[in-house]
Parts: sequence; C-alpha cells; structure tokens
Amino acid sequence: MTIVKINAITVAGDSGDELARRFAARAGAVDDQDGFEGFELLRPVDERTTWLVVTRWRDEEAFQAWVTSPAFAHGHRSAAERGGEPAPPPVGVHSEVWSYVPAGGSSPARP
Repeated sequence: MTIVKINAITVAGDSGDELARRFAARAGAVDDQDGFEGFELLRPVDERTTWLVVTRWRDEEAFQAWVTSPAFAHGHRSAAERGGEPAPPPVGVHSEVWSYVPAGGSSPARP
C-alpha cells in the first residue's frame, strides 16, 4: 500500500527561497530509489513559514530502505559538502516527519 511521508520544515521568514534552491540542486536524487513514487515541495502562500516535502512510497519498507541508504546521506549533503567545502548553515529551524496512507480521493478524467 502506498505510504505518504511529509517532512514539515519550518524556515526563518526569509529563508524559503534558499530552501527551494537547495531542493532544486538535488532534484531527481531519489527518483531511481526502489519503491519511490513521487515528490513535491510545497511553498506556503500565506503567512506560514512551514514548507512541506511530500513523498510517496510503495510501502514503509521502501521508505526505510531509502532513509538508511548511502544515497540518502549523499542526497542530504549540500553541493558545497560534496565538493569538499564546509556545509552552509541550516535553513530549517524545525522539522518533523508525518506519515499517512491514502484514505480516499479522486483523479481527473483523462481524455
């Protein structure tokens, strides 16, 4: 059964664009992971400062295999770190991971 993992990342008010840049710099890093089904980075459109990283996985085992993989560690290192330079300061001031399973919904009809 598909599992949805949401990483709710709270950033300082002016750090959202930097968070988006960092995610863009590693776009596709998880695409080939077994059991990975999709990714979205959601930016708030109101006064909130919590961005949502939404991923979908075949099952909990696939997600855990990714979290414990070398690819996860590598993908979460900054471009500077991968180049042997010091890590930039963190953008997030708080984060927590939420887990959900689909319980309903709909998809638009395809022509």
